[in-house]
Amino acid sequence: MISPVILPELAKKSKHQNKLFFKSIKPGKANLLDNVVHNIHEKVFENINCLECANCCKTLGPRLTERDIRQMAKAINLKPVEFEKKYIKIDEDGDTVFNHLPCPFLMPDNYCQIYENRPKACREYPHTQQPEVLRKKNIHIRNSSACPAVYEILENARKSWK
Repeated sequence: MISPVILPELAKKSKHQNKLFFKSIKPGKANLLDNVVHNIHEKVFENINCLECANCCKTLGPRLTERDIRQMAKAINLKPVEFEKKYIKIDEDGDTVFNHLPCPFLMPDNYCQIYENRPKACREYPHTQQPEVLRKKNIHIRNSSACPAVYEILENARKSWK
């Protein structure tokens, strides 16, 4: 697995190539791209243990929904209002996010204290297993600087695309 320490620099070097790659894909090939990326996603995650890294929990703040807040608050026996005061802020984009990083529920062993009640954005991360890869290209390019798996998925997708 690529070290999260060097990942931002590697992703920065690949950013232009990734943009060109996604730009080269015709809209009619979007479903084929989904299949390619999903297959690569499965192969990459056969060899990556997220608990060894947890860089997403350390460096990225998920956008939180009202439902997320209610679930997380209930999981730690707080009222949603108390939870918001203790853990939440509105960022510069107007999104509801945790008030600091790393995630307040990330434990020293990289496990999530509220895993069964984690936010939707965390459950869906890194999004490379979801449909509409082409539509989400900017998210994937951005996430390649935080997640070694996403970086590898994009590198392999570019190399295998015909």
